[in-house]
Parts: sequence; C-alpha cells; structure tokens
Amino acid sequence: MSFSQRLHEIRVGFDRPFWVANVSELFERLSYYAAFAVIVRYLHENLKFSTTEAGTLAGQFGTWVWVLAIFGGTVADRLGFRRALSLAYLILTAAYFTMGSLGANWLAPVRNALPLTAFVTIVMILPALGVAMVKPCVVGTTARASQENVRSIGYSIYYTLVNIGGAAGPLTASWVQGQMRVENVFRVAALSVFVMFFAVLLLFKEPKRPGEVQVTSVGQTIRNFGTVVSNPKFMLFIAIFSGYWIAYWQEFLSLPIYVHDYVNPNTDTARMLTTGPILVIALTVAIGVMLRKVPAFRAITLGTLVSALAWVLLIIHPSVLTAYLTLAVVALGEIILSPRYYEYVSLLAPSGQQGTYMGFAFLPIGIGAFIGGPLGGALLHHFGEVQHRPTLFWWAFTGIGVLTAVLLWIYDRIFKPSEAAAGASSAETA
Repeated sequence: MSFSQRLHEIRVGFDRPFWVANVSELFERLSYYAAFAVIVRYLHENLKFSTTEAGTLAGQFGTWVWVLAIFGGTVADRLGFRRALSLAYLILTAAYFTMGSLGANWLAPVRNALPLTAFVTIVMILPALGVAMVKPCVVGTTARASQENVRSIGYSIYYTLVNIGGAAGPLTASWVQGQMRVENVFRVAALSVFVMFFAVLLLFKEPKRPGEVQVTSVGQTIRNFGTVVSNPKFMLFIAIFSGYWIAYWQEFLSLPIYVHDYVNPNTDTARMLTTGPILVIALTVAIGVMLRKVPAFRAITLGTLVSALAWVLLIIHPSVLTAYLTLAVVALGEIILSPRYYEYVSLLAPSGQQGTYMGFAFLPIGIGAFIGGPLGGALLHHFGEVQHRPTLFWWAFTGIGVLTAVLLWIYDRIFKPSEAAAGASSAETA
C-alpha cells in the first residue's frame, strides 16, 4: 500500500469522537504529568516527608488513579462515554486545585483536624476519581470510532498524543516552578482539564458502531465486571504484567530523588522526565509500522525486556548523561509494547464491554505504583542512606523487569496468546 493510500485510510478511518477524545487526553496527561513531575520532591522538600514517606505517598497518587480505572471503565459503559468524560474533567479540576492548596489558609481547619499523612493520603485519591473514567473512555472511544483497517494505527496515534501530554506536563512544571511557587503547577493542571470539560460538552458525540450492544442496566454492568474478574487467564496476565510497571514507575518515584541526592543536586529533574515522552512522540508511529506484523503479545514481552535492561546504564556509570540515556531506553521498550498492549486487550473485549476491559487494562499500572512507590522509597533509603551504595538500588528493579519478561514468555508458551491475537487481527482485516 502506498503512502498516499495509507494517508487516505487514516483521514477517513476515524470519526470525530476519536479526535476529540484523544486531544482531550493530551491535556489530561499534561495535567497529570505536570503534577507527577514535582510531587515526590514537593512532598520531600516542601512538606518535609522522609524519602520513604514521600515515595509511598507519591506511589499512592499513581496507585489510586489506575486501580480505580477498573471501576471507571464499568461506570463509563453504564453512563456512556460523553457523560463520563464530562464528569471526569470536572472532578479533575477540583482535585488538582485542592492538591495545589495543601498549604493554603482555607484548608487549615482540615489540616489541623487530621494527621498530615492522613490528610495528604486523602488528597492523593481525588485525581483518581477523574482519571479512572477518562482513560477507559478515551481508549474505548478509540476502539469504537476507528475503522478496523486503521485501528492499530489509532492506538499508535492515541499513545503519541498521550506522550505529547506526557512531555508537555514536566516542561510546564519546570517552567511554572521556575517562575512561581510549586503549588501553581497544580493550579495550571486544574485549568488544563477545566478547558477539556467544555471541549467535551461542545464537541464530543457518543461513538457507536453497527451492532454495538449498549449497557442498559446496573445489573448488566455488574455482570460485565464479574465476567472479567472471573477470567483466570486474563487476570494472570494482568498480574504478571504489573511487574513491568513496578520497575517503570521508578523513573518518576525514585529517579528524581536519586539524581538530586547522589548525582547532581542542580539537575532539573522535571525537565529530565520529558526525555521518554519526547522519544515516544517521535518514534511510536514509525516503530508501530515497523513491528505491525509482530504478534501483539510478543511485542509486549520484547518491550518489557528492553525497558528492564535500561537501568543497567545507571549501574555502570551513574551520571546525568546516563540518566537521560536510561530514560531513552526505557522509552524504547515502552514504544514497542504499549500500543500493542492496548490493541491486544481491546481484541479480547466483547461488544458493549470495551470500557470494562480497558479499565482492567490499566490495573497493572496501579499495581505497579502501589508496590513500586513504597518499595522504591524503602530500597533507596536502604541502599543510599544506610549502605551508601545507591547504585545497588537499580539492580533490584532490573531484576524485577527481567523476571517479568521471563514470566510473560512462559505465559506465551503455555496459553499461546500471540497466535490468538494474530488470528483475531487477521479476521478483522480480512
């Protein structure tokens, strides 16, 4: 197929809801990663939490966002994507504004009534209530508002736009932090999602495919949820793949403190975190085209291994340069696996259950943050502050990543999901 033919397919293969949802996702990711880029150092340096406490609290910020997505997907199937997205962006506006007001006078009565750790923990949950609905809605819209022949490209576009937001977020945080107080990073995040609330209301139309089954009752919604939970092979896959995210999240949960405390305290760690998203923006579609004939599950396994081995660079030579190179290799693994992961899960979803299945697709990210936050904080404290051998920290997460890749390979040999996904893709494009 010529380039002009492929371009024509892309031009006519996506309905308007695809573009509205995915552009709104760009701004949602900008908000999320702006907050995430500063949160661990903000908790550690501004609110005076210890390294372990800051890692745990920052991990909770990531955990709740992704764990609640399994329920957000179910709610999205029940409400419809338009209403769920609108509600989500309104919730996010309030959530980020509250995060930026942790030290404000108007919150003093609440701070005085609760221990600071409990208060911050509650606030960390608030953004999750919004993001939990945004992610399944956007990925579900990508499935419903894409023609079959361009669906895999649709997920590459989705992931590219996610990472444009992922790059813009830390850059925005870096600029705001340089010009104003760090609390204003969260207020800019609130403004970004507030604009998306109006964009969805004015421009988004509920996507529907011919023969699509709409969830019409709470009972059906609960049954859909139960169907996914009772699928042991799928849940085992979700559990294994969580290991990838335990290692991956260290670039946000541990690397900023590691670089600041043990490499160079003058490093702009917020700007450093734009490395991965920029590479994803530049290379996702190209690598997606190159690897389009590789079965989805094999791409997931390969990407996991590549990202796992990236941390070896920091072990060999800890420096600001190798930190950037490490983030680049982690991003390469992410590029290889992430679009194919969402494609693989979307192929498993029955009609009318895209939101529920895609909600569960985000569960490993939450599990990774839940385990990776306190584990990273505890190990960085042990190897850095106690043993004074901080590079040993990265061996632990290299091992977790490699073990995950091995377990995925074994899972592939036993259950043959590569062949099943390849067969499903062939049937769609036939």
